[in-house]
Amino acid sequence: MIKILGAILIIVATTLVGFEISKRLSERPRQLRQLKSALQSLEAEIMYGHTPLHEASRRLASQLSQPVSLFFADFASRLTETETTVMRAWENSLNHIWKKTALKNSEFEIMKQFGETLGRHDRISQQKQILLTLAHLEREEVDAHEKQAKYERMAKSLGFLSGLLLIILLM
Repeated sequence: MIKILGAILIIVATTLVGFEISKRLSERPRQLRQLKSALQSLEAEIMYGHTPLHEASRRLASQLSQPVSLFFADFASRLTETETTVMRAWENSLNHIWKKTALKNSEFEIMKQFGETLGRHDRISQQKQILLTLAHLEREEVDAHEKQAKYERMAKSLGFLSGLLLIILLM
């Protein structure tokens, strides 16, 4: 009886791990789309609304869902509540929120490089930087969709099958 209960717990645990990996694979393209949308909105706020960066970030935070909204809310609060540069506030917000996302280090580097240029140029140059960042994120989104299609179902199956293998080895 205890062996059966233990076997069931092992299968449930490994299956949940597989589903969690699968969830992260499906979350990455969604979060990349949100990030691209946020940067497009930021571009509109900068180019046409002439909105200050902290206010534009606060508006973006209210429009987006988590964890991307958390990033922009944190960035806006760092700009208004602390004595810091835009680049440092951007990087600190990235470091603070990044662990909560399903995004990879390549996206982190893209966003970090964008933060280094944010607020340093005139509006036209800033728009070019946003478009460059969007192009990089588009490439990453295509890669994320490919990996999702390739590995999502496999992760679910592998979680269950690894539980079965572990039970067989333990018995």
